[in-house]
Amino acid sequence: MASDFRLKEQLPRLTDRIVATYAEVDEINHLGHCPLPQYEAIVSILDDFKEVLYPGYRRREGLHLGNVTYHTGDLIDGLHDKLTIQIGRALQHEFRTQSGGKPCEPEEHDFEAKGQAVTLQFLEKVPDLQSLLATDAHAAFDGDPACKNLDEVIFCYPGFDAVTVYRLSHALHELGVPFIPRMMTEWAHRQTGIDIHPAAKIDHHFFIDHGTGVVVGETCEIGAHVKLYQGVTLGALSFPKDTAGNLIRGTKRHPTIEDRVVIYANATILGGDTVVGHDSIIGSSVWLTQKVEPFTTVMMERPSLRIRPGSQPNKDV
Repeated sequence: MASDFRLKEQLPRLTDRIVATYAEVDEINHLGHCPLPQYEAIVSILDDFKEVLYPGYRRREGLHLGNVTYHTGDLIDGLHDKLTIQIGRALQHEFRTQSGGKPCEPEEHDFEAKGQAVTLQFLEKVPDLQSLLATDAHAAFDGDPACKNLDEVIFCYPGFDAVTVYRLSHALHELGVPFIPRMMTEWAHRQTGIDIHPAAKIDHHFFIDHGTGVVVGETCEIGAHVKLYQGVTLGALSFPKDTAGNLIRGTKRHPTIEDRVVIYANATILGGDTVVGHDSIIGSSVWLTQKVEPFTTVMMERPSLRIRPGSQPNKDV
């Protein structure tokens, strides 16, 4: 059936109705305000950083010690420019929200200059981040007998990809950069199914095996040589509220996992006072809200398996 173009006459009126709602529910639009960081730019920044951190694995082939300096320098130069703009926008947005919605005055505050200063601090951290991520790659190789080499970790492991983004975002968070660290980890969450808050504190040699469904909350503290399997949740037990009914923020809500702990699939560990002592093992599907002493194994009791034979079919039917 052919379209009736006369029906399109309704569209201008519908558009007017939609635009009218922008003033009614202005909490969910960003009209007339300073530009926000751009998701496309943040994803591009992450891709460039992976090229810097793992040269020769991604876009550019034929790299060697004779030409990698130029390639890396070109990437760092571009990252400086991109990050300066995006961090400046994030700082500008933070100023506006903290000042009660007052208009931004970039000339007075020079957010781009502030963004550049933070960017240079962040780029100075890249060598240390690379060393830290090398420990995570080795933890994946050492912790998975199915892994043939470190190349496989870098190419194929979603857990390592999520940890890479987390390490970058955490460094930005530590420098006080708003907004962008969360954009980074939520993008990694969508890509890998692994949700690590950028404020979580995670030590070296961290490995997430398989990975899908892992959640690491904002105030988690994770020691060295910790291994998580798929479906693990390190979350909050409850969300306390003030007398006005608003959530109390900034408190320790998520567990502490000490060194050399292994947590198996679908275990749930909740609460800011919950500490899993070093060298402990948390079994699959455990629900844990209390302190565990070091060198402890926590397991669910094995359910009994019941098998009932089926009845013989009625041959007369």
